[in-house]
Amino acid sequence: MRSPRRCSRNGCPRQAVATLTYVYNESTAVVGPLAAFAEPHTYDLCEPHARSLTAPRGWEVVRHEGEFEPPPPTTDDLVALAEAVREAARPAPPSSAPSATSRRGHLRVIPPTH
Repeated sequence: MRSPRRCSRNGCPRQAVATLTYVYNESTAVVGPLAAFAEPHTYDLCEPHARSLTAPRGWEVVRHEGEFEPPPPTTDDLVALAEAVREAARPAPPSSAPSATSRRGHLRVIPPTH
Protein backbone atom coordinates (compact mmCIF):
# COMPACT_ATOMS: atom_id res chain seq x y z
CA MET A 1 0.00 0.00 0.00
CA ARG A 2 1.31 3.47 -0.82
CA SER A 3 1.35 6.50 1.40
CA PRO A 4 -1.78 8.63 1.08
CA ARG A 5 0.19 11.85 1.57
CA ARG A 6 0.96 13.85 -1.53
CA CYS A 7 3.00 16.97 -2.16
CA SER A 8 1.19 20.12 -0.97
CA ARG A 9 2.26 22.17 -4.02
CA ASN A 10 -0.65 22.90 -6.36
CA GLY A 11 -0.86 20.44 -9.21
CA CYS A 12 1.96 18.21 -7.99
CA PRO A 13 0.95 14.53 -7.97
CA ARG A 14 4.20 13.24 -6.40
CA GLN A 15 4.44 11.41 -3.10
CA ALA A 16 5.50 13.52 -0.13
CA VAL A 17 8.89 12.70 1.41
CA ALA A 18 9.57 15.89 3.41
CA THR A 19 7.74 18.28 5.72
CA LEU A 20 8.05 22.06 5.59
CA THR A 21 7.48 24.03 8.78
CA TYR A 22 7.70 27.81 9.16
CA VAL A 23 9.12 29.21 12.40
CA TYR A 24 7.74 32.72 12.11
CA ASN A 25 9.36 34.26 15.20
CA GLU A 26 12.80 33.21 13.88
CA SER A 27 12.07 33.92 10.18
CA THR A 28 13.08 30.36 9.33
CA ALA A 29 11.69 27.70 7.00
CA VAL A 30 12.62 24.17 8.10
CA VAL A 31 12.54 21.31 5.57
CA GLY A 32 13.00 17.94 7.23
CA PRO A 33 12.04 14.30 6.80
CA LEU A 34 8.34 13.56 6.44
CA ALA A 35 6.57 13.98 9.78
CA ALA A 36 4.77 10.93 11.15
CA PHE A 37 1.44 12.77 11.00
CA ALA A 38 0.16 15.62 8.85
CA GLU A 39 -0.19 18.76 10.97
CA PRO A 40 -2.40 21.76 10.13
CA HIS A 41 0.47 24.30 9.92
CA THR A 42 2.97 22.19 8.00
CA TYR A 43 3.30 21.32 4.32
CA ASP A 44 4.25 17.96 2.85
CA LEU A 45 6.64 18.19 -0.11
CA CYS A 46 7.99 15.83 -2.74
CA GLU A 47 11.75 15.59 -3.12
CA PRO A 48 12.11 18.08 -6.03
CA HIS A 49 10.06 20.71 -4.20
CA ALA A 50 11.84 20.05 -0.89
CA ARG A 51 15.26 20.49 -2.56
CA SER A 52 14.33 23.62 -4.53
CA LEU A 53 12.38 25.51 -1.85
CA THR A 54 13.39 29.13 -1.38
CA ALA A 55 12.32 31.47 1.41
CA PRO A 56 11.41 35.15 1.34
CA ARG A 57 14.21 37.71 1.57
CA GLY A 58 15.53 37.92 5.11
CA TRP A 59 14.43 34.38 5.95
CA GLU A 60 16.71 31.41 6.45
CA VAL A 61 16.08 27.91 5.07
CA VAL A 62 17.23 25.01 7.23
CA ARG A 63 17.20 21.87 5.11
CA HIS A 64 17.75 18.21 5.98
CA GLU A 65 21.14 17.22 4.55
CA GLY A 66 20.48 13.50 4.07
CA GLU A 67 18.29 11.65 1.63
CA PHE A 68 14.55 12.08 1.81
CA GLU A 69 13.12 8.59 2.10
CA PRO A 70 9.52 7.73 1.23
CA PRO A 71 7.61 6.58 4.29
CA PRO A 72 7.29 2.83 4.80
CA PRO A 73 4.02 1.24 3.66
CA THR A 74 1.28 1.32 6.25
CA THR A 75 -1.13 -1.47 7.05
CA ASP A 76 -3.55 0.78 8.90
CA ASP A 77 -7.03 -0.05 7.62
CA LEU A 78 -8.34 3.40 8.52
CA VAL A 79 -5.66 5.06 6.37
CA ALA A 80 -6.51 2.68 3.52
CA LEU A 81 -10.19 3.56 3.81
CA ALA A 82 -9.49 7.30 3.87
CA GLU A 83 -7.30 6.97 0.75
CA ALA A 84 -10.02 5.04 -1.07
CA VAL A 85 -12.56 7.74 -0.23
CA ARG A 86 -10.17 10.49 -1.43
CA GLU A 87 -9.53 8.63 -4.70
CA ALA A 88 -13.27 8.20 -5.29
CA ALA A 89 -13.89 11.90 -4.64
CA ARG A 90 -11.37 13.06 -7.25
CA PRO A 91 -13.04 14.21 -10.47
CA ALA A 92 -12.79 11.80 -13.37
CA PRO A 93 -10.75 12.99 -16.37
CA PRO A 94 -12.88 14.36 -19.21
CA SER A 95 -13.87 11.77 -21.75
CA SER A 96 -15.07 12.22 -25.31
CA ALA A 97 -17.32 9.15 -25.22
CA PRO A 98 -20.29 8.90 -22.85
CA SER A 99 -19.69 6.32 -20.15
CA ALA A 100 -21.99 3.55 -19.00
CA THR A 101 -21.97 5.04 -15.53
CA SER A 102 -23.00 8.49 -14.49
CA ARG A 103 -21.42 10.44 -11.66
CA ARG A 104 -23.15 12.82 -9.31
CA GLY A 105 -21.11 14.32 -6.48
CA HIS A 106 -19.33 11.53 -4.68
CA LEU A 107 -21.81 8.82 -5.73
CA ARG A 108 -21.77 6.75 -8.88
CA VAL A 109 -24.83 5.23 -10.58
CA ILE A 110 -24.08 1.93 -12.27
CA PRO A 111 -26.73 0.57 -14.63
CA PRO A 112 -27.92 -3.00 -14.04
CA THR A 113 -26.28 -5.73 -16.14
CA HIS A 114 -29.19 -8.05 -16.97
